[in-house]
Amino acid sequence: MYSPFDWLRRSRTGAELLATLQYLATCPDLPEGIGPPHSALSGPCLRCWMYPRPTGGRGHGRYCETCEIILEEAGNLRSVSRNSMVVWGFVNELPDQLRIGGRFRDSTVFDPYVHDDQRFLLMLHHRELQPWLQELVIYNSPGLKGFIQIFPTSGLRETGMGDLLCRVIQDEAQFPMDLLRIRFFAEIRQIFLPDSHDQEGTLTFEVTEFLGALEMAAVFRSLLHPNEQEQVYQVLKMGNNNEEKFYWGRLLAGLNAEARDMLQAWRIRQWSMARINLLYKLMRHVEFYQLRESP
Repeated sequence: MYSPFDWLRRSRTGAELLATLQYLATCPDLPEGIGPPHSALSGPCLRCWMYPRPTGGRGHGRYCETCEIILEEAGNLRSVSRNSMVVWGFVNELPDQLRIGGRFRDSTVFDPYVHDDQRFLLMLHHRELQPWLQELVIYNSPGLKGFIQIFPTSGLRETGMGDLLCRVIQDEAQFPMDLLRIRFFAEIRQIFLPDSHDQEGTLTFEVTEFLGALEMAAVFRSLLHPNEQEQVYQVLKMGNNNEEKFYWGRLLAGLNAEARDMLQAWRIRQWSMARINLLYKLMRHVEFYQLRESP
């Protein structure tokens, strides 16, 4: 029989994974019974390949009752899934918010799944990443240690979510549990080549370091208009040469004092392109700050 984790591994898309999490939270009694062997006239569910399918069900008899429920709900969650991130945690002890059926802030986390005393899975809106991590650290630091991996959802034409989850779990124990580390995959392709991105220093962080990177992204996004953000990126791509110096000076002259001071204080021209790209990817996951206008 399938365990809750087996059902999660059956998810092909982020919407199916989210629908499965909701199903496990609301229907703790999992199905029983095994479907007939596959043949020309009959067979088990065409999704889970385990449970019997009804002859007159909503899915034209193709899926078992559980898979029909998950697929039907997944159809309503596609837009939510596209704006969500997946979190797999392997820690020395569960966060306080997940013990004994506890929860994070309702606006932050969709139905979480607790695998055992050290592992958990959850999904959250991509703009809630920073407040969720802040809450995690505030309520569980400094005792919480381990490895938390964060990655985006996938669609039908990409690698299935169950496969991505299994690939992430393979690397969960590669670091000692001496502190809390965060591995942030901005793109799905990074999951299959983590070592190359780790060498650039843009994939795995201590939790305070990653929160600092999110804070910088929020400030950067708040102080620069979208067209100014694009101009900064195009100039930084030129490299450190005379042409870049010329355009950089023209760019700074057109910015407000706060944005100009920020860029100069960060010495962003000395950053590697990998670090610059990470800053721009993190901007998608932070909110604007309401900054006071200069008098």
